Amino acid sequence: MSKELFIQAIIKFVAGIVILGVLLFIPAGTFHYWNGWLFMAVLFIPMFVAGIIMMFKNQELLKKRLNAKEEQAEQKHVVIFSGIMFISAFVVAGLNFRFQWIVLPKWAIVVATGIFLVAYLLYAEVIRENEFLSRTVEVQENQKVVDTGLYGIVRHPMYSVTLLLFGAMPWVLGSPISFIIMLVYIPIITKRIINEEQVLKEGLEGYSDYCEKIRYRIIPFIY
Repeated sequence: MSKELFIQAIIKFVAGIVILGVLLFIPAGTFHYWNGWLFMAVLFIPMFVAGIIMMFKNQELLKKRLNAKEEQAEQKHVVIFSGIMFISAFVVAGLNFRFQWIVLPKWAIVVATGIFLVAYLLYAEVIRENEFLSRTVEVQENQKVVDTGLYGIVRHPMYSVTLLLFGAMPWVLGSPISFIIMLVYIPIITKRIINEEQVLKEGLEGYSDYCEKIRYRIIPFIY
């Protein structure tokens, strides 16, 4: 086990908890924002388990997942807008709880939590299928086209899964208003995909043929 990688992973994990806690509980004005605790549990517990598995089974993949520094200029803009979207959605969710703008029934939150956890399982499957999966847009050394499993259905199953994850987040937090904010993710991810495919077509052998074989990018029969 790499001590340096372990420390880096723990620091980012703890920082994520602290930052999300600040964004949720300060606007909520209380630590009794139970939706916030629920969301942090379903987000960070599976994340911690996945991180431990990657630490022992595939440290190279963990390194890729920890690296969020984009080299493509267009993707840097995507990262900035995504950050603004997330901050806005979380802050509004906290405010929604404080001022009780919209109160969802418990069953709606339970359903959203179930969808979120299913999406997390699909997320893990995408990572299992594609060892070259990175958080940044790049062509890696010895990278090959993956065209089986979920990649045999859509070209970007990771983004399909994130649509489910990010769509469910606001409902777990009890904030339909935050869901409206998260809809900004659709044009953001569309811009990312277009640039990513351009990079892969230029630098990854066989990717153009793969795009002709698998017609849909993230939603079968739609897009």
